[in-house]
Amino acid sequence: MGKLSKEERPKFGQLVNKKKQELEKAYSSKEDELKSEELNEQIKKEKLDLSLPGPKRLHGARHPIDRVINEISDIMKGIGYSVRLGPLIEKDRNNFEALNIPADHPSRDEQDTFYIDETHVLRTQTSPIQIRTMENEKPPLRIIAPGSVFRCDNDISHSPNFYQIECLMVDKKVSMADLKGTISYFVQRFFAKGLKTRFRPSYFPFTEPSAEVDCQCPICKGKGCGMCKQSGWIEIGGSGLVNPIVFEHAGLDPKKWQGFAFGFGVERMAIVKYGISDIRLFNENDIRFLSQFN
Repeated sequence: MGKLSKEERPKFGQLVNKKKQELEKAYSSKEDELKSEELNEQIKKEKLDLSLPGPKRLHGARHPIDRVINEISDIMKGIGYSVRLGPLIEKDRNNFEALNIPADHPSRDEQDTFYIDETHVLRTQTSPIQIRTMENEKPPLRIIAPGSVFRCDNDISHSPNFYQIECLMVDKKVSMADLKGTISYFVQRFFAKGLKTRFRPSYFPFTEPSAEVDCQCPICKGKGCGMCKQSGWIEIGGSGLVNPIVFEHAGLDPKKWQGFAFGFGVERMAIVKYGISDIRLFNENDIRFLSQFN
């Protein structure tokens, strides 16, 4: 173009651009043609085998802890109880003081755990839900309180984060007979018909009188096995009549109202029901373990 005159350069430039566009169009068309030929050849070589099985659809399942909570809740709902929930970070007052566990009480040594600040703690039990319910609802009351709790435990039978479910009944003229009848009914519905229960005197700050609850081993039906350590009995939880001091903290007149409460560790109930050997299996999320509960 440098040798051309000023008049010829524009015409020559237009001609070059035109040829460039024609070549680019030809190249693009040829590329599409080659890709189409390649695809056709690939389709001829690759055939869909309709006899092969289709991809498997994976089905999820409820975690055994969730299954046990739902089962216990359904049993108790059938006799008039309803579910109440509460916060995981709880006031020290609701978690200890209102449950007749003052700051200098010896039982705090077993439960003191993860403090958020001077007045709040990760709850060590679901009992604060009972306090909240009694303060905000008028009796008579029949509630169940499931949820996650936190304590400084970690071994084959304990975990720093585990689940509890507690039951509370508040009414007039409530006695130990009502408590024993309710727990016996629950045990036979949850484990198996005909299983016996027994109550051993014990101590809890928030109940008076108090009792540990045992049931015949569901695995061996009381004959003795590895699960019950050959005793035929398994401890499943604690129980008792609500301490009048707890009623006073919740703003209820203990001369007018009585009640009972009992609670179980959910993992403990699952271990007994399904014959699980190690509580840590619940938190490992091993598909081989969890798939057994489909």
